Amino acid sequence: MGGDKGPLVTIPAAVLAIKKSAQLHLILCGDETIIQEILIKHNVLEHSQLSIVPTTEVVAMDEKPSSALRSKKHSSMRKALDLVEQGKAQACVSAGNTGALFAMAHYVLKTLPSVERPALISSLPTHSEHQHVFMLDLGANVFCDSNILYQFGVMGSVMAEQVDGISAPRVALLNMGVEDIKGSDHIKLAATKLNDNPSVNYVGFIEGNDIFNNKADVIVCDGFVGNVALKTCEGVARLVYQKLKQVLSEHVFARLIGKILAPSLKKLFKPLNPDQYNGASLIGLRGIVIKSHGNASVSAFHTSILEAVREVERQVPEKIKMTLEQGLKERLE
Repeated sequence: MGGDKGPLVTIPAAVLAIKKSAQLHLILCGDETIIQEILIKHNVLEHSQLSIVPTTEVVAMDEKPSSALRSKKHSSMRKALDLVEQGKAQACVSAGNTGALFAMAHYVLKTLPSVERPALISSLPTHSEHQHVFMLDLGANVFCDSNILYQFGVMGSVMAEQVDGISAPRVALLNMGVEDIKGSDHIKLAATKLNDNPSVNYVGFIEGNDIFNNKADVIVCDGFVGNVALKTCEGVARLVYQKLKQVLSEHVFARLIGKILAPSLKKLFKPLNPDQYNGASLIGLRGIVIKSHGNASVSAFHTSILEAVREVERQVPEKIKMTLEQGLKERLE
């Protein structure tokens, strides 16, 4: 029920997902009347791959996380997480209130052993056509000390290895410079811890202008920096696109050039489309939770569902837990 448009986006995305995967079963948590009305419009009310769990409450997008955790036990968000905790679902996908989802997921599912806080992680495009970079944290934790940043590095490394199949993924810390003397004390200490861990391929500091240069497979930062960096990059991509459209529509000759270049421009901007990178994983929990953008389109929310499927198939939480237990647990404490 969450997100800017709620079930007007999430339900059509769910319908799209089951049409593309015969093995997928989706449990729709929310207002049963509204859900049924939309399913009827898509002619899938009695579909074998869909079931409805009615709920009576909704977490507002501007609601305080503490309030939602205390008073919204019968919300669609809480019910979806409860189903994962009870083993009735293998993943939860939500476009709702990020803070509330973080608080509820932390409370209901708990973190893996030796993980203090979960983090939002997602993939971003790079200059390389067939490669992307994982970045965390993207907003779940405003401030992170050195130990938490270190844990993020370990978890991000496992994510890149298991989801993308990257052997010895390159892990970097986002900093204000690449020199060892740059940055805050907690970033420097996190760098030392990552560098001392033979199970992590730590490659040093990385600056904001190199996020997309394929210099790392995993970029680690606190949630404040990560969220600002992500939103800034999305804004710049939209700015460039709008400016280009403006220039190519100024006069007849420019419009002619625009038509000639249209196929190439479409290919150029396709990798920058935020829809195909929608779906940040709340990594470090004992279950899979995927956070979609609140303003996601049907296509973008469908991408979040696919991300949940990938992580279920590759058993990401179990692989992270296994990695920690195989020698990293002592280093994380």
